[in-house]
Amino acid sequence: MSKDIREIMKNYKNKDVSLSAKHRNNFEDRLLKEVHHQPKKRNYKWLQVAASVVIVVSLAIGYIGLEPTPEEIKPTREISLGSLSPELNSIEKYYVSTINYEISNLSVNDSNKEILDGYLAKIGELTTEYKSLTQELNTKGVNDEIINALINNLQLRLQLLQRLKKQLNDLKQLNLKQNETQNL
Repeated sequence: MSKDIREIMKNYKNKDVSLSAKHRNNFEDRLLKEVHHQPKKRNYKWLQVAASVVIVVSLAIGYIGLEPTPEEIKPTREISLGSLSPELNSIEKYYVSTINYEISNLSVNDSNKEILDGYLAKIGELTTEYKSLTQELNTKGVNDEIINALINNLQLRLQLLQRLKKQLNDLKQLNLKQNETQNL
């Protein structure tokens, strides 16, 4: 059963096999088709258009979401009483520095603590009102009524501090007289 390849080759007669003239051309064509087989190009234009629409819509939504509402828009420069004119600036500085000076000169002890707390609470309320008036000045614009209200607020705070100082001096004098009468 097994045959020796040498014997088969000895008995092999060289047959002249000729190929057709077009055989070589047909073989090259088939080889090129197989080796260089390119898949069909698909048309993805619709996908590009859809992606572009998605990007434009998402950018538009993002832009609308980032746009500030009228409540969020703040003026670039805060207007205060002192920023309106040099005269008003000097008035505001005078009152604020005098108020701060008077507050720093107050001495607190057990006998005057209640009076001090009451007056300082009123001054705190006036300070809050002053800030709201300044906000109103920024929102409604410069107005004589608001400017007068701001100046009156500063004057009232200073008057309260002067009244407090007078009451504290009266209380101090009263305490001194009581101590003198007790020592006698």
